[in-house]
Amino acid sequence: MGEPDAAQAPAAKSRAGRNLPAAVASGVVLAVVVLVSLFTVKWLFAVVVIVALIIAAHELFQAFAQASIRLTRTPVFAAVVVIPAAAYVWGVTAQLVATGLAILAILMWRIRRGYEGYVRDVTASAFVVAYLPFMAGFLMLTLAADNGPARVVVFILLTVSNDIGGYAAGVLFGKHPIAPQISPKKSWEGLVGSIILQCAVGAVSFVYLLDAPWWQGLIAGLVLTVTATAGDFAESAIKRDLGVKDMGTFLPGHGGMMDRLDSLVPNAFASWALFTVFLGSGIG
Repeated sequence: MGEPDAAQAPAAKSRAGRNLPAAVASGVVLAVVVLVSLFTVKWLFAVVVIVALIIAAHELFQAFAQASIRLTRTPVFAAVVVIPAAAYVWGVTAQLVATGLAILAILMWRIRRGYEGYVRDVTASAFVVAYLPFMAGFLMLTLAADNGPARVVVFILLTVSNDIGGYAAGVLFGKHPIAPQISPKKSWEGLVGSIILQCAVGAVSFVYLLDAPWWQGLIAGLVLTVTATAGDFAESAIKRDLGVKDMGTFLPGHGGMMDRLDSLVPNAFASWALFTVFLGSGIG
């Protein structure tokens, strides 16, 4: 999320390189799916998250394959399902145990293909487990709280406002790239826009959705701007290192699922940590 990466070609696309009608339409569909799952049967949202992670993991398998890196498919997909589910049902200890078991499974599973490329493939597979299901497990811990749906909505609002603030300010005022070699379209002006909007949204949402002090929302907005932006750059660096433009085409106007999860993944941990410090675990 955040300001879009450079160059996404032709005509119907905006100055920032995004097909806005398609992006808005797919964004609305995603929002409806998320809200319906959150406020009907709470665990349905966990199912939605796991499905998104499966799609994202598949995109990473394809991207890594282009660099001749063969991930251990079965253990990684099992981890994508089991780690978030364990976190939601049994908590953080189960999340850690499931992650440890996934790493052991990767180490043993890859041995079947011999020693050539072993370190490369195992390291990449462990990275995917840590990057996707382990980090997403913190969102499941957030969901498990008594007021979990409200906390998740605040998490989403903060992360989306980072995208919107950065996009608007970047398009209107962006002239100074932060790291042009990694993501030429992400500017310092866009970062300021992200900070302003995300802090404002944080202050309002903490007061009205979480019944918490406005200054806690301000801090959350500032911290999540940093982690969301870091997530943007991390995913851009992964794509450039692997030689891919977009992780996929699953979401019209957005690219692949990973192109939408880039800032959500680090924010899942950061928001859980902040909610826990400010509001407690919320599990009574």
